[in-house]
Amino acid sequence: LETKRSADEVDGWGNTYLMGMALAVVWDSRDQKFYTYQESEVEQLLQKFKAADLVVGYNLIKFDYTVLSAYTAFDFSSLPTFDLLLDLKSRIGRLISLGDLAQATLNRKKIADGLESLIWVKQGRFDLIEEYCRMDVELTRDLFYFGLEKRHFLFQNNRGELLKVVLNWELKSLLEKAKGRIPR
Repeated sequence: LETKRSADEVDGWGNTYLMGMALAVVWDSRDQKFYTYQESEVEQLLQKFKAADLVVGYNLIKFDYTVLSAYTAFDFSSLPTFDLLLDLKSRIGRLISLGDLAQATLNRKKIADGLESLIWVKQGRFDLIEEYCRMDVELTRDLFYFGLEKRHFLFQNNRGELLKVVLNWELKSLLEKAKGRIPR
């Protein structure tokens, strides 16, 4: 999900719900395809989430769900959710950006960042936002599948050393664990 406004424009990260959705992209593993949603299609996006066995994302709970909460009274904690960022933080004790994790683990870079996306919003370049958002979803999807298959991620510590974090992920247990609750 990309937003229309920055944290600075809404007086800080505590007001993420005021950022507004510019565009969202979802990968559906059943259909094996991407879906794109405009701000006017938030309800369709929610229906896609509600139909999912598992909603997987990177900073999904604290960012995407918070932005979307401004559009609906829906209780996002009822969705079966797995947030890679929160799982990784619980294992290594700190946050790692999607870009840094994808670079270390998959040897792939992000094509842009959220600040560039905000410029594109102001320019009305939703085509570029969609391309960027789709790539982030692709990286998240590929990291999730990598973690399931290889059972580890690679990341750089603060000294630039490449480290491995072992994952004990099994899809069945992730599904069971995620049903009906969001870890806080």
